[in-house]
Amino acid sequence: MADCIFCMIRDGKIPSAKVYDDQRTLAFMDINPLSRGHCLVVPKAHAATLYDAEAEDLKAAIATAKKVAGAIRKTLNPDGLNLLQANGAAAFQSVPHFHLHLIPRWTNDGKGFDWKEVPGNREEIMGTADRIRAMFG
Repeated sequence: MADCIFCMIRDGKIPSAKVYDDQRTLAFMDINPLSRGHCLVVPKAHAATLYDAEAEDLKAAIATAKKVAGAIRKTLNPDGLNLLQANGAAAFQSVPHFHLHLIPRWTNDGKGFDWKEVPGNREEIMGTADRIRAMFG
C-alpha cells in the first residue's frame, strides 16, 4: 500500500533500524520505544489488521517474533517481555498494517500495564462462549 509507513520501510523508502529480514517478515526497532529494545515485527504483505492477514503471514510473524525475542533476551537480558498486537483505533492501533510489538521489560521499570482484574458475570461469559463456539460448527 503506497501510503503505509511499514510498507515504505519494507520497500526501503524510509530508513529504519532493521534487526531481522526474511522472505515473509521484517523486524525493526520502534522509533517511539516503550523500553530499550522495543521491536516491531511485520509481515511484508500488507494487511491492516489480524482480521485481514493471511494465515501464512501470521504464522511467519509469530515465528519471527520468537527469533527476535530470543535475540533480545540474549542481548539485553530483560526480566520479561510483552508481546502486544492491536486491531483498530479502539484498541489503539496507530499504524494500519498488522504488526507485533516486542517490548522488553525489567522489574520495577515503571512501565506498568493497567489491566485491573474485575470478576465477570459467569452467565454472560458462558453465553458469549456459546455464541463464539457456534461460529465453528
